[in-house]
Amino acid sequence: MVDQKVRSRREFLISVSRLTAMGFVTATTATAAAAVGMSVRQLEPSEGQTEATAEEVADALEDAYGLHRGQRRNHTKGLGALGTFIGNPEVKEISRSALFSGEKLNIVARFSIAGGDPMASDAEKSPRGMALEFRLPDGSLHHMTMLSTPMFFAAVPQTFLDKFIALAINPTTGKPDPAKFKQFESSHPDNMLQTKFLQENNPPPSYANCAFYSIHAFKFINAAGKTTIAKFRFVPQDGEKQLSNAQLKSMPRNFLEQALMGRMRTRAVNWDMIVTIGEPGDPETNPTLLWPKNRRELKAGTLTLTSATPSNLAGSYQINYDPLIMADGIAPTDDPVLLFRSPSYAVSHTRRIRDL
Repeated sequence: MVDQKVRSRREFLISVSRLTAMGFVTATTATAAAAVGMSVRQLEPSEGQTEATAEEVADALEDAYGLHRGQRRNHTKGLGALGTFIGNPEVKEISRSALFSGEKLNIVARFSIAGGDPMASDAEKSPRGMALEFRLPDGSLHHMTMLSTPMFFAAVPQTFLDKFIALAINPTTGKPDPAKFKQFESSHPDNMLQTKFLQENNPPPSYANCAFYSIHAFKFINAAGKTTIAKFRFVPQDGEKQLSNAQLKSMPRNFLEQALMGRMRTRAVNWDMIVTIGEPGDPETNPTLLWPKNRRELKAGTLTLTSATPSNLAGSYQINYDPLIMADGIAPTDDPVLLFRSPSYAVSHTRRIRDL
């Protein structure tokens, strides 16, 4: 029964792709591997940009992917990793953060597949995530949550909510309604840039070959109190690579986890942190828009991960990677999606730890 629902959802995604002429399948439309016990409320997408709530988002994710007790509502499938980060003191020019002291900081990381399906295939053309918890010498924490796409699919929280409402399982058919998802795509142009990026860029053969982007802009504040608007990304020293369409068809379901764990049994994996400095006029509060490519950049440090562990056994398992947990020297902008992530993560985390 579950397998049939999985096939039905995949068939739906293929049909939607053809209808919209996009030609790809996103993780936000990933398969619902466990539709049994799904709470279907049949919420309706907004007609205007009203205020979404964190509870509504958690409910919509459960409607789209099923209720997987004790697990994250989004980016459900993943694995943990441990390592260190050494920041570049030259970044003190724009930030007084202890991240850039030059000291070796301990890191608890998590890699993941976007969407709420714990059985998602790693071959899906969807965003990958990397979340980092920096543990600073004074006991404070700093979180970074990134995606493998340089942009997000929602300029406002309502778009995020509407997407998952449109993906809710119809209790009669056992799959989403193609007309509702097509309506979502046509009425939410902020979804288009990430859609196009995922269409044109296949998944990597390993997390070690994937760059991860902050998506949001942040305020970097130096010792003099000067604020600089910046974004950042982590670039793999192994080089960025993509699988061909033919390779994707033959890859095992969990190849990303297998590749990273296998690699770390023999040697560490490294990423360079690159900070991009914004200029006046660059969008600061819309994560769906890119900055010009000619902006000044600084190498801000090196991330080194030395071990990886399946998600339920990892040190990252109990961590709520709230992106608004920041050490002094970096602060959020007024990006509404960035600010919404904290309460949204909190609701998901509370349900997870209560095994709801």
